Amino acid sequence: MTYKPLGESAILVEWPQQISKEILNDIRLFTSKIEAKKWKKIIELNFIYSSLLIIYKSSEIKFIDFKNELQLIYEESYSGVDIFEKTKTIWEIPVCYDIEFGIDLPFLSVEKKLSIADIIFIHSNAIYTVYGIGFLPGFLYLGGLSEKLHHPRRDTPRLEVPKGAVAIGGNQTGIYPQTSPGGWQIIGKTPISMFDIKKDNPCLIKPGDEIKFKSISKDEFDFIKLDYSAEMYELKKGKK
Repeated sequence: MTYKPLGESAILVEWPQQISKEILNDIRLFTSKIEAKKWKKIIELNFIYSSLLIIYKSSEIKFIDFKNELQLIYEESYSGVDIFEKTKTIWEIPVCYDIEFGIDLPFLSVEKKLSIADIIFIHSNAIYTVYGIGFLPGFLYLGGLSEKLHHPRRDTPRLEVPKGAVAIGGNQTGIYPQTSPGGWQIIGKTPISMFDIKKDNPCLIKPGDEIKFKSISKDEFDFIKLDYSAEMYELKKGKK
């Protein structure tokens, strides 16, 4: 682990650069230890994959002093060490893989030498871990994509990727929470919103949770979209 100053009021803590559940849980545990201190000098904690960003009030503490405190906290024992696996939430996200939405499916089918049906089956039959939320509010970085579907991002990003697009970028898959530029390979679309600023909890899904995609038809997509708009649809979830 390394502790690096980031500007005058932040520390970047980095673990080995790997996509690892063990590292993710170690970061979550460290974050819980810090939060338990209820320090007013901390403004924000944010982590993704193998990094934890700690933003603090630089007027109240020096970097080296805070770094030393953090190192001591990391070594502390913590009674909640097993809580993450016991309380993990698995979310079921409906996705329509119709060619109307999965505009890069024909391209991937040729590139990966797989039928479109095989791509859909492989993608929708895996369990994905949420390693972080970033790039856009509510954009989930998901690990666990089958190596059979790994594929580089597009050479030229699209200027407009639709909200709800489900896509593949390298060894990851993700969902665009709003219309935006993007270079990932688009394979489907979900009719639900991953981020809603109007709600008390804009993003229900948290780092450490898991995702299972459920393949739905175009008709089911339209029905769910209407139900979601009318606030009559609730994401399915369970505890692992």
